[in-house]
Amino acid sequence: MMNKELMTARILEAKVGKGMSWEALADAIGMSPVYTTSACLGMNSMSEDKAFALCETLGLEKGVAEALQQCPYKSWGKEVPQDPLVYRLYEMIGVYGGTIKELIHEKFGDGIMSAIDFTMDIDKEENPKGDRVVITLNGKFLPYKAW
Repeated sequence: MMNKELMTARILEAKVGKGMSWEALADAIGMSPVYTTSACLGMNSMSEDKAFALCETLGLEKGVAEALQQCPYKSWGKEVPQDPLVYRLYEMIGVYGGTIKELIHEKFGDGIMSAIDFTMDIDKEENPKGDRVVITLNGKFLPYKAW
């Protein structure tokens, strides 16, 4: 059975070889670019039909499709990220995480935003002063139970 790391390497190699963007690949299989990319990087799984559609699009073997269907072990490094883009996202949560928490609690009560019942969109907003990155996080509110 192929592991997620090898699966990701095969997908990235095929994607580059075909000259496809994540957006084009997602469109080809009928999924969102964010979820498609996340599954290809090993952090989510795909249904059988989507996994095989992705492999057909990229010309990849059955083992990659099988690995795409496996439930992932969601883990990441505990150190501060070094990549500048990822670091800035980490920094934003460090600076604004408490603010986000306070405002969510004020509007919804004691609970969390789901990362399971969740969608994310990444868009580009053209601006004469410099293009803007627009990240929309949309998660279901889950209140804590009292018992």
